[in-house]
Amino acid sequence: MRHYVDLHIHSKFSRACSRDCDLEHLSWWARRKGITVIGTGDLTHPAWADEIRTKLVPAEDGLFKLRDDLDREVLRTLPPSCHTPVRFLLEVEISTIYKRGDKTRKVHHLCYLPDLAAGEEFTRRLSKIGNLGSDGRPILGLDSRDLLEITLESGDGGYLIPAHAWTPWFAVLGSKSGFDAVEDCYVDLAEHIFAVETGLSSDPAMNWRVSKLDRFHLVANSDAHSPPMLGRNATVLDTELGYANLRRALETGDGYVGTLDMFPEEGKYHHDGHRKCGVHLEPEDTKALGGTCPECGKPLTLGVLYRVSELADRPAGEKPATAGTFQHVLALPEVMGEILGVGPKSKKVTQAVDELVNTLGPELGILLELPIEQIKTARNPLLTEAIERLRAGRVHREAGYDGEYGTISIFEPGELSAAEPGLFGIELPAPRKPAAKPKKAPAPVEQPTMFEPAPERDGSLLGGLDPDQRAAVEVVEGPLLIVAGPGTGKTRTLTHRIAHLITAHDVAPQHCLAITFTRRACEEMRERLEGLVPEQARRITVATFHSLGLDLLREQYELAGLPDDFRVADEGTRLAIVRDLLGPGTSLRDARRALETLPDDIAELYKKTLHGTGFVDFDDLIAIPVALLEAHPELVDHYRERFRHICVDEYQDVDELQYRLLRLLAPADGNLCAIGDPDQAIYAFRGADVGFFLRFQQDFPAARTVALTRNYRSSAVIVASAVAAIAPATLVPDRGLHAMRDAPAAERIAIHTAADEEAEATRIVHAIEELLGGSSFHSRDSGLVDSHGFAGGLSFDDIAVLYRTDAQARPVMAALSRAGLPFQKRSHNRLATHPGVRAIVVELPESADVPLPVLLRRAAELATSEEEDTVAEALELLLPLATTSGMDLAGFRAELALGAEVDTWDPRANRISLLTLHAAKGLEFPVVFIVGCAEGTLPFRWPGEHDENAEAEERRLFFVGVSRAQSHLYLSHARKRLRNGTSTDTRPSPFLSVFTDELAERTEDSKPARAGRDQQLRLL
Repeated sequence: MRHYVDLHIHSKFSRACSRDCDLEHLSWWARRKGITVIGTGDLTHPAWADEIRTKLVPAEDGLFKLRDDLDREVLRTLPPSCHTPVRFLLEVEISTIYKRGDKTRKVHHLCYLPDLAAGEEFTRRLSKIGNLGSDGRPILGLDSRDLLEITLESGDGGYLIPAHAWTPWFAVLGSKSGFDAVEDCYVDLAEHIFAVETGLSSDPAMNWRVSKLDRFHLVANSDAHSPPMLGRNATVLDTELGYANLRRALETGDGYVGTLDMFPEEGKYHHDGHRKCGVHLEPEDTKALGGTCPECGKPLTLGVLYRVSELADRPAGEKPATAGTFQHVLALPEVMGEILGVGPKSKKVTQAVDELVNTLGPELGILLELPIEQIKTARNPLLTEAIERLRAGRVHREAGYDGEYGTISIFEPGELSAAEPGLFGIELPAPRKPAAKPKKAPAPVEQPTMFEPAPERDGSLLGGLDPDQRAAVEVVEGPLLIVAGPGTGKTRTLTHRIAHLITAHDVAPQHCLAITFTRRACEEMRERLEGLVPEQARRITVATFHSLGLDLLREQYELAGLPDDFRVADEGTRLAIVRDLLGPGTSLRDARRALETLPDDIAELYKKTLHGTGFVDFDDLIAIPVALLEAHPELVDHYRERFRHICVDEYQDVDELQYRLLRLLAPADGNLCAIGDPDQAIYAFRGADVGFFLRFQQDFPAARTVALTRNYRSSAVIVASAVAAIAPATLVPDRGLHAMRDAPAAERIAIHTAADEEAEATRIVHAIEELLGGSSFHSRDSGLVDSHGFAGGLSFDDIAVLYRTDAQARPVMAALSRAGLPFQKRSHNRLATHPGVRAIVVELPESADVPLPVLLRRAAELATSEEEDTVAEALELLLPLATTSGMDLAGFRAELALGAEVDTWDPRANRISLLTLHAAKGLEFPVVFIVGCAEGTLPFRWPGEHDENAEAEERRLFFVGVSRAQSHLYLSHARKRLRNGTSTDTRPSPFLSVFTDELAERTEDSKPARAGRDQQLRLL
């Protein structure tokens, strides 16, 4: 059975799509056009998936039809000539944006699933990658190859087709993709790709010029954003209905006929050009200009025709043996609009097309199939002439470029106003070329190099170290203090020092101890040591302070009065003991508060009860070993003999107990190497005391000091900005930091004054769009973005948004959700290194329609006060499906990670990181935004409070944030902020005043931004 299929459409839940893109209207228009099978579109959107489940019912194998009662209503308003069956096939377009190699890859894909169960599994897996509720065509930070793998694994028969394969910005072979073959994109799984979508700006004849595409069947689809656009492109099949039959036709060619295609010149990206400048060029003119706009000197958007010519290895007109047929088509309303001299959406055209369909049948049949004699019965000779010309391809073509649709016309200008009856027998002239002559592009401007070259590697262990790093590594005996500025290779120096001790000075690896603060830092250190000394690395002790204390307790449990199977108490155990001690009726909240400030007598009873039941708490992991060592000198000798060389990372962050432990393990003349930066001491609220770093020379009189001042992380502008930021409060005499990156000078940092928090968040989204070169067709076609993106290539996890307090994240999260950009909100809390706590488990009773606030309250009851906000926000991110579709949460169970390094996301996902300035310590990103740079927020202070020490630490925190950036840094603040529901005026942070015009470019909003009111917002 021969039929037209259109398997790439969108629902009303996709950005920039008509509200009429519902199942009823799609079914109506499919019949009106003469299409038998259409895609559902937007399968992963939770609200649209609900409509699919409730409005569609199974038809042939793997296909669906509109529910009978709904279908009767559709048929009631259609003429009998259009009462043909329409089927739906589960489909979604996925946008992937990721970095592979040195390029940002932006590729769209069409994913097809064989049944609802497979669709639900596919959705479940993608929900671990990004936000599926903000746009029907979700944007995911996922490699194309991994998306194909998920599609194949979600259900037997699932398949993927690269969407609009040639469009410049978002396609597998587009000029911006960086791929020259489908196989390059999907690598080891490319054999599972058997079809490619031509898109609106190419047709099969163009694709046939590239022999690499011979093994794929070419498909055409409308990519309809409104129901009347159905069928502007379509695929022609000759098979029985059924998902497997359609798939087989596309994979094997059995039943594949060919395609219907728009004239490719009508597509928005056929020619090259720059819409903003009105520059419109053919490929040969573009090549003559070197791809540069003759008006502004920026890169041109290279169109589909140019890209095909780059990869073509056949002359035009040659057809491969595997090719199907194709026919160009122009929508019937456009034909009638030209004849009537009005727009295709006018009432006059609508009435005329209605009459034709009532008389002659569906639109595609009129345009392509009906005999001309039958069309003449409509008594419209202009229509007859137009269809004859259309079928013969005799049309005028003005090609589209850089987001502008082209124009296809059938008649010559003035031809329709002539009265001669014989006019329509003339031959039409050849298509007209653009009149504009290209201009020469300006000569490129060379960027000066402002960076000292990095040290050359000679293959030896120390060969890649700079002079300061090498000086630190070569100090073998006695105490050593290394003052390491941000980005100066602190971990590299520390691990090379340990490896050098082992390989060059015969130090036994079991005598080496490296201490740091987090599991993540431990893992990184272990990995580096395994690369430097693979045979000895496992015998080196690499630990956090708490895991070291735990090891000591396990060795000395008898001396500590503990059972050999003692455990670290989790939060629930600790709270249960406190509630028992405080008496009946003590709530979890009261117990949680009391746990932090127990009176001495209760605290002693608490410890006795805890230890008596075989538990220790988190603080005991250091307190008990310190007490044991102070009470037993023989233990001190034992561990000093074992750990003869100790290296301590982030020494500026030690607290009193950790300091006492180190003094016990390392004598005043011992081999203790402490590395850190007092200007990055930001944890006083946890008990850390930078004074221990500053008194190192006093504690260890024989200590030598080495300063690392060469920054390998950041651009020269960012390094200079970081130095300026800390200068008023630096704890490092003659603070020096020098840029070492071998790269062109970066642009100045950006400082923006926004009207309010909404405007501040919107500005961030716009900047991210610019850096990515646009995340969607809408962002480019609307003129929001005119950039080709970050020169070095970006993925979402190259971008971080930092803030002083968690509450500042909310408007940013809302703005990112509106834009459909994937992100993760990362937390940082004192339990991140707790060996006994991994996750909070939330279980709901078997009741229907549990409101989200109830769920959040339940989570808050299970969380400690310190993590309460984090857990609530994690739930909001974990439940996008429930919050957007209102689905039944009966029996819902979720595990919420407490640590910054553990979450429920798929590890393949790339997402923008949102995190506090404290949590950003130790991380780095090519692009950093710091929001809320306002008085009272950064520096953070309570009203009426002024503490010079606290303000100095706030400046150090700002220094940490600034120095996280590698290439781009954006600082912003809002003139007005909401506080407790009231809008208040704010002033810029005094920290911003240190940046001169040479370092920073300042901009500001003139008026507040208005939040969008699109359909997605109401769902969120």
